[in-house]
Amino acid sequence: MVGPMIRMGEDDTGPPWLRPLLRTSFFVPCQVHGDSNKSECNMYCLDCRGNALCSYCLTDHKDHHVVQIRRSSYHNVIRVSEVSKFIDISCVQTYIINSAKIVFLNERPQPRPGKGVTNTCEICGRSLLDSFRFCSLGCKLGGMQQDPELTFTLRARPNREWLVGSESDEPSTPRKIRRTSAFNHSVEVPRAPSEFNSAGGGISPGTPPIISYRTSRRKGIPHRAPPF
Repeated sequence: MVGPMIRMGEDDTGPPWLRPLLRTSFFVPCQVHGDSNKSECNMYCLDCRGNALCSYCLTDHKDHHVVQIRRSSYHNVIRVSEVSKFIDISCVQTYIINSAKIVFLNERPQPRPGKGVTNTCEICGRSLLDSFRFCSLGCKLGGMQQDPELTFTLRARPNREWLVGSESDEPSTPRKIRRTSAFNHSVEVPRAPSEFNSAGGGISPGTPPIISYRTSRRKGIPHRAPPF
C-alpha cells in the first residue's frame, strides 16, 4: 500500500494524494455523520483521496493510510512524525506546537517581512529561518515547478530500518560504562535521569568513571611495645 503512495507522477510533482490533501476543507461537519457528536472532519485517507473524514468514518477505512490534520492559528498543520513516513519534507520549515513538531499544509503570506529578516519563503514571502526555503508543503510543491532538483520522493537512508516505527523525536537513553568493584569488569547500565540537562532534552556530557590504580599497601611486621 505504501509503495503506490510514495511513487511520484510522471512530472515528479508529488504523490497523487498530495494535491487533493492540500485542497481539502477540514474542520467542517461530516456530511454523513453530522448529527453525531464529534463529527468534525479532521482526518484524511491517503488511499481514497476523497473528502475529509470524521472519527465515525474510519470504520470504512480500515487498513488504509489515514493521517490527522490539526489547527494552529486558523491554519491546517500535520505532524512531522506522520507525513514524513510518506514524503520528503526537506526545505520546509518545521515548528513545535504542543510539544509536537509540525509543518503547515498551505502558504501563509505576510504583508511584509519582519524587521531584520534575511530569509523568506520562495513562494509566498513568509519569514523563515535561514536553513529553510518554504513555509509549507504547498509552497514546496509550487517551488518544484521552478527547481527540478526538488522532490517529495523518499530516499533510502543508511540504517533506516532501525528507525521504522519510531515516531519519537526524543534521543534514546544513553548508556555509560561503570566498573564493578567485585570483579573489576565493565558493564553497561542506563544513565540516571538526572544526567539529562533540562534545556531542550539534550544530553549533558557524562562524568567519566573514577578508576583508582593504587594498590593496597602491605602491612609491615608488627612491633611489640617496649617493656616498662
